[in-house]
Amino acid sequence: MLNIEQARFNMIEQQIRPWDVLDPKILNLMTDIPREAFVPAGYEGLAYADTEIPLGQGEVMLSPKVVGRMLQAANIDPLDIALEVGTGSGYLTALLAHGCRQVFSVDINSKISAQAQKNLTAQGINNVTLEVGDAAQGWDKSKPYDVIIITGSLTTLPETFQKSLNRGGRLVAIVGVAPVMEAILVTRTSDNGWSHESLFETSIPALINATQRQRFTF
Repeated sequence: MLNIEQARFNMIEQQIRPWDVLDPKILNLMTDIPREAFVPAGYEGLAYADTEIPLGQGEVMLSPKVVGRMLQAANIDPLDIALEVGTGSGYLTALLAHGCRQVFSVDINSKISAQAQKNLTAQGINNVTLEVGDAAQGWDKSKPYDVIIITGSLTTLPETFQKSLNRGGRLVAIVGVAPVMEAILVTRTSDNGWSHESLFETSIPALINATQRQRFTF
């Protein structure tokens, strides 16, 4: 039988910390939020494994270490209003909800969004607004945001996302084409200024309906 507490401890010590997630705030969140409450039925044994977990409809739960690095880069604050693009199981949503004032999370799939709502409600999380829609080109409904995290990869980052940030706001996205993609941090420095920082290399499934980079053949 799986020892959940030991598995969660092992995830932090063997996956999260070695991947340079050292912010105590993030480590505490990932210790406190029960990831097993967000995995699909039948996958409980993989809740703390270093792997993606399929959710159906082309969506996955990202591996814990990728979630940790993205969350750490976002530098969340208790006063932040956050946007998550790609709700998935609601696990990252829950982490954001515990670290931010308000979270808006949008998913293109209504069934996946409905299950995420059940998962969040079961954990007593009530500072999240889940929405169903296509946010591949941006989601301005409740802008400006202090934090934006995009959970599917993009070949290019639409400008609409960074324009939805508050001054000082942070956006974390994974950009590129498999097998090599790059996690980036975009920070809004002024009304018309943004800084871009490369974080780490990885590869995750594409955000549904994300614009594909033109491929040239000769």
